[in-house]
Amino acid sequence: MGLIRLIVGLGNPGSAYSNTRHNAGFWFVDELASKYKANLANESKFFGVLGKFNYQNRDIYLLKPQTYMNLSGKSVLALAGFYKILPSEIMVAHDELDFASGVAKLKLGGGNGGHNGLKDIDSVIGKEYLRLRLGIGHPGDRNKVADYVLKKPLLDEKISIDNSIDKALSVSDLLLSGDINTATKLLHSN
Repeated sequence: MGLIRLIVGLGNPGSAYSNTRHNAGFWFVDELASKYKANLANESKFFGVLGKFNYQNRDIYLLKPQTYMNLSGKSVLALAGFYKILPSEIMVAHDELDFASGVAKLKLGGGNGGHNGLKDIDSVIGKEYLRLRLGIGHPGDRNKVADYVLKKPLLDEKISIDNSIDKALSVSDLLLSGDINTATKLLHSN
């Protein structure tokens, strides 16, 4: 794992989706931008909303693809290719059905768990990037997943998701400094 240079938050663009569970990755990037005082703005050549801040004398890019979830890789590839960012220097924050609301975990590489945004990213850059998995819970029936992720969470679920984002923010300096192991240990112990 290299030092993180690009943090991608997955979600769907537009006000119809802004408060849905599937946008947990967008919510995380918004909070990172606030913490590190990065301005987020549309950048059409990268098919997304882009921000940048300096951390320990290196630029860190924040990206919210505006291609819709199923084409997230297009945006990631455009930016990573332009700035010569390797997959090992990328972290993708996304909603995770397999975890209850409030759980946040890091994972390097591996499967996509049926997540269409991850599937598309995997298809263009491979699987060897860091993932921040933000739990949103599961509806209990796989036939209800598509509808579930595109709905607004209940108030207690939203509070739990926000808490998991706060936990992830609390280890962001460790992540950006390259201490993935300590960040993982702290995040997974909460």
